[in-house]
Amino acid sequence: MKPYNNKAWWLVLPVFVLVAFSAIIPMMTVVNYSVQDIFDPSTRYFVGTEWYREILADPRLHDSLLRQFIYSFCVLAIEVPLGIVVALSMPRRGLGVPFSLILLSLPLLVPWNVVGTIWQIIGREDIGLYGWILNSLGLDYNYASNPRDAWITVLVMDVWHWTSLVALLCYSGLRSIPDVYYQAARIDRASHWAVFRFIQLPKLKNVLLIAVMLRFMDSFMIYTEPFVLTGGGPGTATTFLSQTLTQMALGQFDLGRAAAFSLIYFLIILLVTWVFYTAMTHNDNKE
Repeated sequence: MKPYNNKAWWLVLPVFVLVAFSAIIPMMTVVNYSVQDIFDPSTRYFVGTEWYREILADPRLHDSLLRQFIYSFCVLAIEVPLGIVVALSMPRRGLGVPFSLILLSLPLLVPWNVVGTIWQIIGREDIGLYGWILNSLGLDYNYASNPRDAWITVLVMDVWHWTSLVALLCYSGLRSIPDVYYQAARIDRASHWAVFRFIQLPKLKNVLLIAVMLRFMDSFMIYTEPFVLTGGGPGTATTFLSQTLTQMALGQFDLGRAAAFSLIYFLIILLVTWVFYTAMTHNDNKE
């Protein structure tokens, strides 16, 4: 019997070292900060779980968390169905395929801060196309002073920026479906809805799981776009968890409390992602 060779694990060692420096060590630093009251680099006091208790009772966390969940739910409710519709509408062959792929990829190439700047101009009621159209329809639109308009503008901006990702993922899933399924559907004279319901949607399950996970985590950590567009305002209408954390860490320079906040933030994302994953894979486990 040939002996088992463990030398291949040495090839993975550089990856472990890189992960240790880029993730584990910073994480341990944050954990260390979260149990201390830091005045300056040389003056700090151990406070245990005090910051965690204060953060969990802080109304700012409750408000930002509710606002964040509503925003992420709206993002998923709009972008996932819209991405599926766009993917189903894309051509399967011919010159339209590369053209549509390039067109869909363009919003994904725009940096986050540039996206906020673009919509800062588009949303203006005097020179912006989006703001001018809404005001021409008789709507008193002003994202700079109206909390509802600011919130909707941030949501529309996110839909414009990231729906392409969902559409491209769904398109790749649709292209991987063998033609024999469609041939059988034509023989059975299945309707378009039946083809989608019993062939395309089940085959897209894994792709949609990836899309939902990516879009939830990204929308739940959104920072740059609303910060550039509205600065978190007017008031706290577009102040999400990441902006509350930034204000605490950089605005107030309260590193201990901010470290505790960031760990709670991380655990919330981890928990909700696990719930999403468990719910979406439950049917597979039953089968």
